[in-house]
Amino acid sequence: MKRHWPVGAEVGEAAFDGGRMLYDTLRTSNFSPEFFEPEYWRKHDAIEGAARGRGTTYFIRAGESSFVLRHYRRGGLAAKISKDRYWWRSESETRAFAEWYLTYHLHRAGLPVPTPIAARYVRRGAFYTADLITQRIDDSESLTQALLRGPLPLTQWIAIGRVIRRFHDAGVHHADLNAHNILLTPQQVYLIDFDRGTLRKRGWWADSTLVRLYRSLEKVTLLDAPDSFTDQDWHGLLAGYRESAGLPQASLA
Repeated sequence: MKRHWPVGAEVGEAAFDGGRMLYDTLRTSNFSPEFFEPEYWRKHDAIEGAARGRGTTYFIRAGESSFVLRHYRRGGLAAKISKDRYWWRSESETRAFAEWYLTYHLHRAGLPVPTPIAARYVRRGAFYTADLITQRIDDSESLTQALLRGPLPLTQWIAIGRVIRRFHDAGVHHADLNAHNILLTPQQVYLIDFDRGTLRKRGWWADSTLVRLYRSLEKVTLLDAPDSFTDQDWHGLLAGYRESAGLPQASLA
């Protein structure tokens, strides 16, 4: 899988004791490794909120900008061995650098993804830990949050299907397409969290990601919002997905 693509002059890299980081110099200057530490932002009273999943994702306000800080954590059985340490292979294969480069590439291609800000890894012997900072998407909520408030209009489901098709036609395989990783704003649908994402030739994987999304939608609504997701809603999403076939797609060359 191709992980590195050409980047612009705005991308800076810097080594520090035990690791390395990269960042967008146009969106943040004088970048420091301490910016990846929640405690730094807590001391500056800059943490606006947090979301909990495998770990804690922090929402940060710095001046006029808002960011999302995420520490990579393991899931499943691997988490019982180590919560956040990964086996070292190479710098480009660290979770943070791989996701940053992919998201940067998708963003430059015009696909609706968060703007990547910075990434780092800290290596300790044969293992490393990793962190990622992205631009927070203003006035957004996850598809999960929206459904727990109530049903969505059919036009919204069609819009979601169209956006997913844009990514699939561009060969973007999202490793965990679920209701939490789809963000809605009044103007746009976004996909987020491209950890372990890849670029592939179109194939059956596209159908499998749709099946995964369907199961996620059932799971998040079954008990708490059973009327928020119906067969009609799913058919609306699929209609948008199918109607977008053959439309101009992003160039990821």
